[in-house]
Amino acid sequence: MNDKLTSLVERFAGRRVLLVGDFMLDQYVFGDAERISPEAPVPVLRVIERQERVGGAGSVALDVVALGARVVCCGLLGQDSFGERVAQALSGAGADIRGLIRVGDRPTITKTRLVGLAEHRHRQQIIRVDDELVRPPAEDDERKLLDFVREALADVDVVCLEDYDKGVLSPGICTAVIDAARRSGKPVFIDPARSPAWEKYSGATLLTPNRAEFEIALRRRVSDDELAASGAELIARLNFDALLVTLGRDGALLLRRAQPPRNFPTTPRAVYDNTGAGDAVLAMFGVAVAAGATFEQATVLANIAGGLEVSKFGCVPITRDEVLHELEHGDRRGRGKVRAAAELRAELDARRQRGETAVFTNGCFDILHPGHLELLEKAKALGSVLVVGLNSDASVRSLGKGDDRPVRTQADRARLLSALECVDYVVIFEQPDPAWVIEQLAPDVLVKGADWAGKGVVGQKFVEARGGRVVLIELVEGYSTSAELARIRKL
Repeated sequence: MNDKLTSLVERFAGRRVLLVGDFMLDQYVFGDAERISPEAPVPVLRVIERQERVGGAGSVALDVVALGARVVCCGLLGQDSFGERVAQALSGAGADIRGLIRVGDRPTITKTRLVGLAEHRHRQQIIRVDDELVRPPAEDDERKLLDFVREALADVDVVCLEDYDKGVLSPGICTAVIDAARRSGKPVFIDPARSPAWEKYSGATLLTPNRAEFEIALRRRVSDDELAASGAELIARLNFDALLVTLGRDGALLLRRAQPPRNFPTTPRAVYDNTGAGDAVLAMFGVAVAAGATFEQATVLANIAGGLEVSKFGCVPITRDEVLHELEHGDRRGRGKVRAAAELRAELDARRQRGETAVFTNGCFDILHPGHLELLEKAKALGSVLVVGLNSDASVRSLGKGDDRPVRTQADRARLLSALECVDYVVIFEQPDPAWVIEQLAPDVLVKGADWAGKGVVGQKFVEARGGRVVLIELVEGYSTSAELARIRKL
């Protein structure tokens, strides 16, 4: 089975997805909330950092691109700088943005989150400001959007609709897009809005609701035993070919017209954040079918994509290589903790937006001993997520620790660290010191052993300039890797 799925994933390149939906900009303003304003009883935010990301249907577009496929984006953007930023971000990632129509009757949907850092440690969202005007497109803009869809259909394999109920996917547009796609022989896959108004999706090939969205459409709660019959009811009433109901840790339920229901279990893993899971499922299902997958094969791959997404924080695109690695090594314990620095930064930022504190420490950890455990456990207690920077094999050799060092390979050392409950992530770095990786990850707390007092901690200036802090932890006497090796050699 995995060989067939691997072959499918390797065919993702060049597949084309037409994506219609609500494109947005997510803004984050981070700062220190050190005092209360004299003008009103509100915190004063001293800005330290700003970030912007593409949200809504834009998240699906980035997922499609990360899987190696091509995406044609279709939606509305305001004639403003926010719209320009969304267009630039998508274009820079490799998306086709010719179908993003700039309109003058509404702003680009923008969500701005102000996040304060209290006591130099805890990030807390203070307020979210939504800039949007929710209503169907003007008649002329609707005509332009549908004209583009009809023209683009000839050059795509599948159509995906990502509905955040912001107005673009009005009943009229949904009906027109679905009808045009079906006449062209192109399947239509939809991630529905959290709304009971599913009549506008009538005639679609398949919808990918989660359980909550499924129950909202039914206007009632359903038991596990009622899922299949209730889904069959919706399929018959709204003329769908199928429904893929995602069930979190319980996997997914595929319901097809005139076929028995099929349950697809998912690989158990730590769930850090559900944000973006629906986007990942829609992108993967669409790309997989475009590459020739059956609905059953596409469901297995969508389960993998959704599972990988919830093991990350925020909308971090799942790459084709990650899926291939999961297919090959999915049964290995401790997976998911070893990350590349560039990938991990987005997850840490998302965790900080939820008020969490990122702690970083580093070392060779050649032979784990009680002193290491004490340091790591105390480091984790300083925040909510602990990242361990691990010297690569070449990096250890460059430190002059001896011809026989490291004793264990970087893969073995990373695996041992990943098995520790107090360690959330491991980042392997090639440089002799961790300065580069610290600047990539921007931790809130930098931890070293107390033996570094007065020596100048690498990364200290960078961390403190961003409002973070450096903590030196007393080491457990009698333990060091060199001492352990010396004792072993005497045996």
